[in-house]
Amino acid sequence: MNPHKFLVAAGFGSRRQCDKLIADGRVTRNGHPLQFGMQIEVGDEVRVDGRLVQTERAIHRAHTYIALNKPDGLVSDHAEGNSPSALDLPGMPAGLYAIGRLDKDSTGLLLLTNDGDLTYRLTHPSFAHEKEYQVEVLGEPSEITLNLWRNGIMLNDDPVITAPCHIERMLHAPRPRMAKYGRSTWLRIVMREGRKRQIRRIAKILGCPVAQLVRVRIGPIVLGALPLGEWRRLAPDEIRTLRAYAGLA
Repeated sequence: MNPHKFLVAAGFGSRRQCDKLIADGRVTRNGHPLQFGMQIEVGDEVRVDGRLVQTERAIHRAHTYIALNKPDGLVSDHAEGNSPSALDLPGMPAGLYAIGRLDKDSTGLLLLTNDGDLTYRLTHPSFAHEKEYQVEVLGEPSEITLNLWRNGIMLNDDPVITAPCHIERMLHAPRPRMAKYGRSTWLRIVMREGRKRQIRRIAKILGCPVAQLVRVRIGPIVLGALPLGEWRRLAPDEIRTLRAYAGLA
């Protein structure tokens, strides 16, 4: 986090006042004078006039972390065109962006934040964090079909096979069925990659198209009983757990 933003969040005045504290050499980080351009992270020892500042508390106060149960019909953020966005829901704080998007026609857990480091760690493919979905598909896919899905298949426009994932049948439908024709099957899917519309594309290729798709977990954060279309701020312990999971503790 930028030094002036950190000091403002810690309660040391306006940005101009905090910049002056730094310029006057009154702020130290890990025993050395704080310089403009340095970054402050959780675990750094920051002092102002020798007084220790609660680093973790200040960083969390400066950032916003929200869990949303996204309804269908909304895109995840403004980068996806002119469609109505989850960021425009009533009361939603400004300046946020989505950690991992959901399709317009999918529902469930969407994390929104202005913490750029966390967003990068949770969305970049190289980190391969877990996401869990409850998916209703048309028909009753066989174990052969599900094993193809589990082991990875080739998507039509991508020469790289999909990564292995965990799939199990759900004995009880967690939500009202949406399939209008014939039987359907609920699957619990846990995966570590997220190509565009990946679950829907695989299901269609395997002959069991998706009727509804709900994301219920991102890393350690679960959707729980949050009503559809509602959002809440993450609790401090959830923020600590999420950042530690992303390797930012």
